[in-house]
Amino acid sequence: MSEPSKKLVVLGAGPGGYAAAFLAADMGMDVTVIDPEVNPGGVCLYRGCIPSKALLHVAKLLSETEEAKNWGIEYQKPKIDIDKLRTWKTSVVDRLTGGLGQLTRQRKINHIRGIARFLDNKTLEITDLDGKKNKVAFENVIIATGSRPVEIPALKLESPKVIDSTGALELNDVPERLLVIGGGYIGLEMGTVYSALGSKVTVVEMTPGLLPGADRDLVRVLEKGLTAKFESILLNTKVVEMKEVKEGIRVRFEGGQPDDKEQIFDKVLMTVGRKPNSENLGLENTNVKINERGFIRVDGQRRTDEPNIFAIGDVAGEPMLAHKASHEGHTAVEAIAGHKSVFEPRAIPAVVFTDPEIAWCGLTETQAREQNRNVQVLRFPWAASGRAMTMDRIDGLTKLLIDPDSERILGMGIAGAGAGELIAEGVVAIEMAANATDLKMSIHPHPTLSETIMETAEMFFGTSTHIYRPKRK
Repeated sequence: MSEPSKKLVVLGAGPGGYAAAFLAADMGMDVTVIDPEVNPGGVCLYRGCIPSKALLHVAKLLSETEEAKNWGIEYQKPKIDIDKLRTWKTSVVDRLTGGLGQLTRQRKINHIRGIARFLDNKTLEITDLDGKKNKVAFENVIIATGSRPVEIPALKLESPKVIDSTGALELNDVPERLLVIGGGYIGLEMGTVYSALGSKVTVVEMTPGLLPGADRDLVRVLEKGLTAKFESILLNTKVVEMKEVKEGIRVRFEGGQPDDKEQIFDKVLMTVGRKPNSENLGLENTNVKINERGFIRVDGQRRTDEPNIFAIGDVAGEPMLAHKASHEGHTAVEAIAGHKSVFEPRAIPAVVFTDPEIAWCGLTETQAREQNRNVQVLRFPWAASGRAMTMDRIDGLTKLLIDPDSERILGMGIAGAGAGELIAEGVVAIEMAANATDLKMSIHPHPTLSETIMETAEMFFGTSTHIYRPKRK
């Protein structure tokens, strides 16, 4: 039995998929979404961005109760009800995904719960949750199947004591000693959560620094904060063996920093990256091409080598970020509608929601060096910010990358409390081709952390009010 042809079928209902489906429905298209969950949301809402940020909010609150001692306020040691905390986290997820379900129904989008596979460039085979198969013909498809955690075959160990990010967010318990393998944003965020809840956290990273690829000045601010929270951070170090023993997981390290090359942890969290979900889609039955890293090849409109098939989000390339996927979804739908829409952002913001947060957008200092670009880098230390001082958070940093000839803002980086909120000003500045004078002349409210952006722009001219740094001749 086959259903009639659909104008648009979206495979996957994460932030990219549901954003595409909603826009398409708003534009009058006949839309079908295929996803196994009850409501849209994808990994981000169910097992990623949202539950992790809910727990990070709790972690920040717990940290602040400790920091309050510096201000003359002391609390008793918090009593943490893990069951209640887990219930609250789940309720946040349920409210958001439930709301998306309602929006899906309001837009009269056909939501099929199941898994899809291409039979050809016009037909999908859908396997529902009961194993029944059905065929759906389509005119256009947007693939938004997302990504999943990377596994290291040499370290694969079937044990409930070895978990990935999904398992960590289940919050089944708070281990006394937790090893986080991988110093990327997922590992550091989850390490922050478990450290605040009482775990002694060790992070191991095989490269010389945390958050490979991020600018080192921003990472230094974060690393200083995490060093105080974590039991240890092991750089230039690899895990070469894991074995379950009665006491937990025995881990053997190689190279790097630990004097004790074998240690036992109650749990091990694997966070060594994510890989695109481009397999088992039947793409071999189409002209869609996949590159050597498993990403689906797309053009500026997110169109694949099969003209009526598009791909967005994690499955279509880095950066693997929800907001990038959403905008790609809009681009693909507009292209299907015949608009001259192209995905060519100048600034995709990235945020690490640790404490302190770090965020950046546009050109990074690392990229500028790699590209041998002539840029002027201005850094404003938060020790000169009145607002940062009132918050006892003077460890922060705001920096701008400015073209010395045109004075255009090319990049922004922020390390400190609320960096994820502050970075949006940098995105707008870069996308609107703003220059240093635009930021300097825009009146920012006092006392706020946003003033640090204005004063960093003033530093370009050697006129920052709270930093004496004359412009070099």
